[in-house]
Amino acid sequence: MGKTVGIDLGTTNSVVAVMENGEPVVISTAEGTRTLPSVVGFKKDGERLVGVTAKRQAVVNPENTVSSIKRFMGHKFSEVVAEASRVSYKVKEDKKGNVVAVIPAADKEFTPEEISAMILQKLKSDAEGYLGTLVDQAVITVPAYFNDSQRKATKDAGEIAGLKVLRIINEPTAAALAYGLDKKANETILVFDLGGGTFDVSILDVGDGVFEVKSTAGDSHLGGDDFDAKIVEWLAKEFKKDQGVDLKADKQALQRLREAGEKAKIELSSQVSTEINLPFITMTDGQPAHLVMTLTRAKFEELCADLLARVKVPVQTALEDAKLKNSDLHEVIMVGGSSRMPMVQELVKALTDKEPNKSVNPDEVVAVGAAIQAGILGGEVKDILLLDVTPLSLGVETQGGIFDKIVERNMTIPTKKSRTYTTAVDNQPEVEIHILQGERPLAKDNKSIGRFHLGGIPPAPARVPQVEVTFDIDANGILQVSAQDKATGNQQKITITGSGNLDRTEIDRMMQEAEMNAESDKKAQEMLEVKNEADKLAYGVEKFLRDNTDKVPEADKTNIEDKVRALREAVASDDHERIQTATRELETDFHKITEEVYKQTTPTENTAEPQAEGEKVGAGVGAAANEDVIDAEFKEEK
Repeated sequence: MGKTVGIDLGTTNSVVAVMENGEPVVISTAEGTRTLPSVVGFKKDGERLVGVTAKRQAVVNPENTVSSIKRFMGHKFSEVVAEASRVSYKVKEDKKGNVVAVIPAADKEFTPEEISAMILQKLKSDAEGYLGTLVDQAVITVPAYFNDSQRKATKDAGEIAGLKVLRIINEPTAAALAYGLDKKANETILVFDLGGGTFDVSILDVGDGVFEVKSTAGDSHLGGDDFDAKIVEWLAKEFKKDQGVDLKADKQALQRLREAGEKAKIELSSQVSTEINLPFITMTDGQPAHLVMTLTRAKFEELCADLLARVKVPVQTALEDAKLKNSDLHEVIMVGGSSRMPMVQELVKALTDKEPNKSVNPDEVVAVGAAIQAGILGGEVKDILLLDVTPLSLGVETQGGIFDKIVERNMTIPTKKSRTYTTAVDNQPEVEIHILQGERPLAKDNKSIGRFHLGGIPPAPARVPQVEVTFDIDANGILQVSAQDKATGNQQKITITGSGNLDRTEIDRMMQEAEMNAESDKKAQEMLEVKNEADKLAYGVEKFLRDNTDKVPEADKTNIEDKVRALREAVASDDHERIQTATRELETDFHKITEEVYKQTTPTENTAEPQAEGEKVGAGVGAAANEDVIDAEFKEEK
């Protein structure tokens, strides 16, 4: 069995952490960053890029670069039309009504689960490189307000990436775990989590190793992306007013606006104004046009007034559901990169009457908490009890399309609740149990997460049969619903591990494809390393010949130059075996030449001094020479 890691799969950035010697450690990416941009790019030659490398090429390759995919996880296309219009890549509806990203370079459509799996694969690979061992299990975080469908989609993404997902844990709960790991005194804390694409508020009681979630609320369509979009809209509107050109119609220009918007948002967290300078943004009347504008913090706050209004509601809802007042809170923990915005911090201070606690790293704390949860499940972390809650109410559809709640939101899990129902018409032989999740009174306005039928009901007048429906949710958030006819004892049940958009066969297929891609990615990486070593060798040989042209016989020089040429041709051919063969041949012949050159420059042995009887002539010289060589290699390597 491999190692278990904690992963924060974010809208903008993702992070992986692990428990080492009882302490959570954030694992840096292969590129040296502690956070991985949640971006996947596809080059025209089919090569796949993930993270920093994908983000770098987004401007020149916008239609093949996928970002903010988390906003589409577990959704039908009809639910995310607004988000789809903001991204640079094409998002469309598949035959089942689900979201897919259309990637021309790959000539393929990808589900959000597949794109997320690519991000998870990268995190898995970087963790394995750091730990030097297999990573095959993970605890993955999700926004507290994610519904069952979104949670299932996240779990599916983990499976596709080759990870056994031990637990899906709420992001604010993970943050509270990281914050309160060493807290002995009981505290009531509010975790305010504003990420790139989602917003959550959770209230927890923390202390003596017990983490009890009292309430949670949020908005899964509100995040840093929406604040960026306000700047993009303003820039595009002002530029069109000034130049008469709609930059949003140009995909490359739009991508540059998005990057500039994100950068301006970040800069306004520490400055009162920022200059947005985008030279050669487009052409007008055959002449290059430049975008140069100044955005003040005050103007940015004015643009985002409606977003700030949306932030208020979940904070107030969470407090009401927990039956708490501001004075009952001990700390307010800010999580998520977007929580750094001064206007957000000021709003939170006004809403809670508390100065926000900035002792945790908002970008890393969720992954750290996930790693702690992984440690709890693996037995590395002891004496910790985590009591989470259901984020949304669960129930069934009743006559007239009414949603009848059986499990109310913010109920501590595990939990088990039952309710008895009856038939609507005479002699009804079966009933359909339609399982829903949400807060609206009508069934059609809530999320459908499963259906099943209970048959074998004896003929009877309407409203006589008694059918008991039971909802049973375990600590993993896995829901099992059963229905039993009390007269006959007939029972039917269904396990809802989520109502994701993928069925088991699709997940299996994607897992196989991911494994194939992992193998091809590994081979591609090996090819790059072989080509890089070959280039280094060719360059080193050419430099040596230039520096020692008078010491190498012309025939040998010609032979070596031919071998270098052959190696460069092999590199261009992308033939792994040919490159290795050409490398060996060049090394063999070149080593002979270097030996001859060093013989020419090595001083003759000093034979002036008489040797003592029995002394091994040259042994001391040989030993010293070997030591010098080793030392020289060591210094050069350092």
